[in-house]
Amino acid sequence: MQQLLQHIFFHYIMTLHPSNIVLIGMPGSGKSTVGIILAKLLGKNFVDTDVLIQTRHGRSLQDIVDNSGYLVLRAIEEKALLRLNVSSHVIATGGSAVYSRSAMEHLKADGTVFFLNVDLDTLKARVSDFSMRGLAKRPDQTIDDLFAERCALYRKYADIVIECAKLIHEEVCAKIIQEELKNGLITKE
Repeated sequence: MQQLLQHIFFHYIMTLHPSNIVLIGMPGSGKSTVGIILAKLLGKNFVDTDVLIQTRHGRSLQDIVDNSGYLVLRAIEEKALLRLNVSSHVIATGGSAVYSRSAMEHLKADGTVFFLNVDLDTLKARVSDFSMRGLAKRPDQTIDDLFAERCALYRKYADIVIECAKLIHEEVCAKIIQEELKNGLITKE
């Protein structure tokens, strides 16, 4: 009985105070770089789900898209996200994580989701060749169309939107930390 009460209490506390910081956004928005810096600043662990996928499958994301198709990459990403069971982490997701409702609900169960919003022109300036990024998109879909489609999903799942276009990575981290402090999710030491 005591173990059951501890389990319930733990889940109650985790619901009140999510321990993970989840970063979503387009490729080139800075999720991986911001995630590493943020994890160092907050003393949290870091996981990049694109790297998890590549290591688990022994292939690049682009190879998966080229040889198995974009829908296979989305299915692999969904499985990787649903298997992810961590706390006190900064999680940089793949850009297409938002196509899976169940994966996003799983991440939100113990995480605050931050959408790193960057306008399309800035993304195009940051990423010289989207064709080599392993994008889970339809073959006929342009980057402009993909951006429009995904932005709606990013906003749907985001707890907080961070406007990043004119910010350096450290400034994005500062905004995320500021939001975490404001919402009582972390405390000043």
